[in-house]
Amino acid sequence: MRVVWIGMLFVWMPASAQWVLMREDADSLTRQGIFHIYNLQFDSAEAYFGELIRRYPDHPAGYFMDAMVSWWKILTSRRTRQYDEEFLQKIARVLQVCEPILQRNPYDIVGLFFKGGALGYRGRFYAMRERWIPAANDGREAFNILLQVQRLAPSNHDVLLGTGIYNYYAVKLPEMYPILRPLLLFLPPGDKELGILQLRASARHARYAATEARVVLLQILYDFEQNAAEALPVAEELHRDYPRNPYFHRYLGRCYVRLGDLQRMEETWREVLRRCIEKWTGYDELTAREALYYVGLALMQRGQYEEALQYFYKCDELSRVLDEDPSGFMVKTNLNIGKIYDLQGKRDLALMQYRKVLSWRDVQNSHAEARRYIEKPYGSP
Repeated sequence: MRVVWIGMLFVWMPASAQWVLMREDADSLTRQGIFHIYNLQFDSAEAYFGELIRRYPDHPAGYFMDAMVSWWKILTSRRTRQYDEEFLQKIARVLQVCEPILQRNPYDIVGLFFKGGALGYRGRFYAMRERWIPAANDGREAFNILLQVQRLAPSNHDVLLGTGIYNYYAVKLPEMYPILRPLLLFLPPGDKELGILQLRASARHARYAATEARVVLLQILYDFEQNAAEALPVAEELHRDYPRNPYFHRYLGRCYVRLGDLQRMEETWREVLRRCIEKWTGYDELTAREALYYVGLALMQRGQYEEALQYFYKCDELSRVLDEDPSGFMVKTNLNIGKIYDLQGKRDLALMQYRKVLSWRDVQNSHAEARRYIEKPYGSP
């Protein structure tokens, strides 16, 4: 027998078990709070984690999970940065609580795990805000700490969330942003395939990080690997388990778009739009704009041109409110309006749309398409 952390929250256990078990009350508070985070019921999540902190004020678990509430507020409040400082302060509190634990025992698994997790999420935050130097510094330190935890507890699948994220993005980010390569030369090398395998293992077997591992895996498969077929079952699971979360709802709809499932695509985005109109938490104007575009696209592909135009007009109108510079949605919406005008025989109106598209930035070959349809009407033999 050995003790992994002497305190009220964790217990004695055989070294072979490789991990620590929360007492029943703490485990229950944590798991219920996690559900409410992902279902965007933030007040309820904060209440559970507040109670966890009250019962165990010297343990980092409650503080870390409370920081995750702020993390998801950031992810679902895309038009504001009002939660940035709140998140950073909560992460600082996690690190502060971990410090005396690691001073007593530098190899304490719990202290290392939550310190590595806190630094990892802060690194993800900095990367999201394109603050690359602090992102790289936090990422390096978090990865090294979590590797240490993995050596101490090799069967801990919660740790694989952090190591999987690092292994994937340490390779992917320099591919996307070559300017970062000199910055990352001194960091541990990554491995994209290993990162995905680690995230899959965490998604299947982690006790507390399984949902977040699925979230990261979904983003990687859909956005970076361009594999909607593999992303779809992950999106379906997340939407089923957390039906109030617009982040998962959007990815589900996007998968149907990319896979060409016209019926499910239209049904999903109509439901998204309904929730936007009813002002469900997180179903914001950016989400409404995306829903308007994809419902319009589905109707256009069905040949219901007048109905499609009504959705595209609304999408264009909302884009003019949301955009400082024309967004991809605004560009593609106006290109599609031009295509429909051509199909309706309204050539002069179509040409106006194509010329408008050429005056904006090129989005997914929009300039080449506009020039082609200026020369020859869309849909003509």
